[in-house]
Amino acid sequence: MNEREEVVVMDAEDMRRAITRIAHEILERNKGARDLVVIGIQRRGVPVARRIALALSQIEGTGIPCGSVDITPFRDDIRPRTPMLTRSQTEVPFDINGKRVILVDEVIQTGRTVRAAMDAIMHLGRPACIQLAVLIDRGHRELPIRPDYVGKNLPTSRAEFILVELMELEGRDRVVLRKHRVE
Repeated sequence: MNEREEVVVMDAEDMRRAITRIAHEILERNKGARDLVVIGIQRRGVPVARRIALALSQIEGTGIPCGSVDITPFRDDIRPRTPMLTRSQTEVPFDINGKRVILVDEVIQTGRTVRAAMDAIMHLGRPACIQLAVLIDRGHRELPIRPDYVGKNLPTSRAEFILVELMELEGRDRVVLRKHRVE
């Protein structure tokens, strides 16, 4: 018999604290907010990116540009099989040349999504650097990509699944670890 278990590993307050800590770490490492821009990976990285940009703005007292990048045209798992029929949902209404880009996603696992996002960003311009911020790092890398800022390290098995629920999308904030148990 299969039974699915769910464990809440972060609640709304945990998520808020993690985002605030990430914002402080970004400012410390970059010696302030000068030339910082934040770009979220569509879909779930975008609300997290907006929250980080807001936290940075509140701490520094200045606006931080925030955009989003659609990685669909750059994914390595669909390109050979499916022609690109969709229009990109990338929205970066600011110049990234010479900027310090904070790339944001909700979860990192293999690193393939981040690789595709970096390719998409490089098509937009030549940033001074790209730094990666994630809410959850669950391990299982297939590429040599490591986040600069992590809300929570959460080692998992490949059979487990991490679900990040966001107020903007699901109406509540929490991170859930789903396990499948076989009896």
